[in-house]
Amino acid sequence: MRKYEAMFIFYPNEEEKRTQVMDRFKNVITKAEGTVSNIDEWGVRKLAYLINDIGEGYYVLMHYEGTPEITKELDRVARISDSLMRHMIIREDE
Repeated sequence: MRKYEAMFIFYPNEEEKRTQVMDRFKNVITKAEGTVSNIDEWGVRKLAYLINDIGEGYYVLMHYEGTPEITKELDRVARISDSLMRHMIIREDE
């Protein structure tokens, strides 16, 4: 299992959708026998530039362990989620 770090930027003021999407992300990881080690909600922060005329986003940082297939599926789910503005998944150094 490899360690990964995922940063998600959600649209602000959409708490219900945000919790649903985060639960879906956790389910993707746990169903494939991965583990979520930490979820850190940073809250609403100002963006460096406007995205769809919105200047703020709700940041969530998630650390997990899994296989590259889990990361591909997580990326796929993140791309089709309407409540996400941006996301990035990177592999942590050993």
